[in-house]
Amino acid sequence: MVLKKKLLTGAIVSSLGGLLFGFDTAVISGAEQGLKVYFDLDSFSHGFTNSIALIGTIVGALLAFMPAQKWGRKKSLLVIGVFFGLSALGCAYTESWELFLFYRFLGGLGVGASSVIAPMYISEISPSNYRGRLVGLFQFSIVFGILLAFLSNYFLKLYIPTDAWRWMLGVEAVPAFLFFLLIFKIPRSPRWLILQKRFEEGQEVLRQIGDSSPKETLANIRRSLEEDNNNKEGLFKRKYLRPIILVFLMATFNQCSGINAIMYYAPRIFEMSGIAEDSAFLQAASVGFVNMLFTILAMNYIDKVGRKKLMLLGTIGMILSLVTTAYLLNSSAVGSTFLIVPILVFIASFAFSQGAVIWVFISEVFPNKVRASGQSFGTFVHWAWAAILTWIFPVVTSLTNGGTYAFGFFAFAMVLQLIFVLKYFPETKGKSLEEKV
Repeated sequence: MVLKKKLLTGAIVSSLGGLLFGFDTAVISGAEQGLKVYFDLDSFSHGFTNSIALIGTIVGALLAFMPAQKWGRKKSLLVIGVFFGLSALGCAYTESWELFLFYRFLGGLGVGASSVIAPMYISEISPSNYRGRLVGLFQFSIVFGILLAFLSNYFLKLYIPTDAWRWMLGVEAVPAFLFFLLIFKIPRSPRWLILQKRFEEGQEVLRQIGDSSPKETLANIRRSLEEDNNNKEGLFKRKYLRPIILVFLMATFNQCSGINAIMYYAPRIFEMSGIAEDSAFLQAASVGFVNMLFTILAMNYIDKVGRKKLMLLGTIGMILSLVTTAYLLNSSAVGSTFLIVPILVFIASFAFSQGAVIWVFISEVFPNKVRASGQSFGTFVHWAWAAILTWIFPVVTSLTNGGTYAFGFFAFAMVLQLIFVLKYFPETKGKSLEEKV
C-alpha cells in the first residue's frame, strides 16, 4: 500500500506537536539551576518552579478532549501551537518569577493537550496496518525534541556565560511558529467529521488520505457510533471499564519506570556519581540520542511483531538496568562513574517498549464515541504521576543512599509491569479502531 501525500502530511505535521512536547519537557533539566540562582529560590520554590509545567500538563490533558470534540482536532492543534510559542517567548523575556510560572504553566497546557490530541488525530486518519508506525511518529518527535533540548542546553551552557536559561527556554518559539503554520496544511479528522454528522466531508477526507473503500469505511464508522445512541455518553460506564483499567495501568507503569525523573534531572543524576558539570550535560545529550535511536527501531517493528512483544522485551531490559543503576548509586558501590551504561540501557529498553507503545495503545483501545475523553483520561493519569514523581525524586535522592531507594522502587514497578504485560495486556496490532479490545 502506497501512503497518500495527504495522509503523510497529516501524520508528520501533527506529530511535530510531539517535538514541542519533548523539547518543553526536557529543556528544564538544563535551565533549573540557572532559574534557582536568578530568582533566588528556596528549595520548595525551586521544586515548584520545576513542576509548574507538569501541573499545566495535567490540566491540559484533563481538559483537552473538550475542544477536541467541540472544535475538532485540527483547530485544537492550532491553539496548542500558540500556547507553545507564547510560553517560550514569555519565559525568555520575563523578569518576574510569578510571570515565569504563568508562562511555564501555559507551556504545560500545550504539552498536556498535544499528548492527547496529536496521537488521537493520527490514529483517526491512519489505516490499521500502518497505525502503529504513524502514531509512533508522535513518540519519535517527542524523543527528537528531547534530544534537541539536551543538545541545545549543552551548547548554550558552553557558549553563553550569563542567563543561558533564557535562551534555553526561548528557542522553542521557532519550532512552535512553524508548527502553527503547517497545521493549516493538514486535513480534518474524518472520524470527527462523521461524529459531527458531516458525512460527505468525512467520506471525502477518507478518499483523500487513501482509503480504498471510503463508503464502506464511512458505514462502519457510523455503525460503530450508532451502537451507543446517546451522543453525550460519558466515559465512566461499566462497559468501558476494561479499557479504562488497561490505560490507567499502562500510564502508571510508564511513569513509575522513572523515565521522567531521568529526563528532568539527567545532569543532576550524573553529577551524583561524581561527574563534572559539563560532562554531565554531555552525557544527558547521549541519553537523548539513544532514546531517539531505539524509538526509530521500535517504529519499524511495532506493526510487524506487535505491541505486546515490544513491551515484554523492553520491560526485562528495564528491570535489569534499573537494578544495576540502584546498586551503582549506593554510596558503598564501586564504579559509579560507569552509571551512564545502565542508564543508557534503560533508555534503550524504555524507548523500544513503553515509549513507543503508550501513545499508540491509548489511542487504540477506546471506542470512537469516547476516544477523546478516554485519551484525556489516560494522558491525565500519565502526567499526574509525572508531576508527583518529579516533585518527590529530588527529595528522595537527597537522603543517604536516596538514589538507590528511588531506582530500586522503579525496578520493583517494572517487575509488576512484567506481570501486567504477561497476563492482561491485549494485542491491538492490525485491528481497526471500530473493533473492541
